[in-house]
Amino acid sequence: MNLPRDDATGPGPALALRSVSHAYSRTPALREVSLTVEPGEVVAVTGPSGCGKSTLLHVAAGLLVPQAGSVDLLGTDLHDLDETARAVLRRRGVGIVLQYGQLVPDMTLEDNVALPLLLDGGDLAASRTAARDALARVGLEQAGQAVPEELSGGQAQRAAIARALITSPRLLLADEPVASLDAVAAADALDLMLAVARRDGGAVVLVTHDNLVAATADREVRLREGRVERETVLR
Repeated sequence: MNLPRDDATGPGPALALRSVSHAYSRTPALREVSLTVEPGEVVAVTGPSGCGKSTLLHVAAGLLVPQAGSVDLLGTDLHDLDETARAVLRRRGVGIVLQYGQLVPDMTLEDNVALPLLLDGGDLAASRTAARDALARVGLEQAGQAVPEELSGGQAQRAAIARALITSPRLLLADEPVASLDAVAAADALDLMLAVARRDGGAVVLVTHDNLVAATADREVRLREGRVERETVLR
């Protein structure tokens, strides 16, 4: 197993996709997509349903190996890593918020949020304390012992955000992260995610249909039919 170095992140971009293409059976999802995200930058990826936004996020995270092109994540070429090493790299430096929360159904909310720390060898008590603090930041301090089936969709999504942020990621990848939240909860959660870049100097990629969410970014990358249609600098 070729493990990534702990000090892999250097002065270069947090994420670089170069001429990435991928298809499902005969249906193209990404066509020659190139995207670079610098530390401290927030990028919104927008476009109509089916344009390749979620596929791009999965490729960026190393959850999906593209059929063509290269992906450089936190200074490491993912082509050089096997599946286990990619998982280690994600745990150590990447926070991921997928649609619908994606929580482990038979674990308490507290342990779901602590999971990235526990998988990386963290102390159980310390990891659970960190999870309680993270849950409090998203307004779920009273729900730590609940299991996912006892939660609303919005609560599950807030827990997923807490889990993504618990490792203080150098790159946050979020797929429609506030779509299931009310306006107040969405604004609070978005502030927490943007702090990865604005306060901590990490990078953030937000996949979204929401123009108000996209407007918080530094740059908007719009996809259409698997290609980058345009890029717009917002600030």
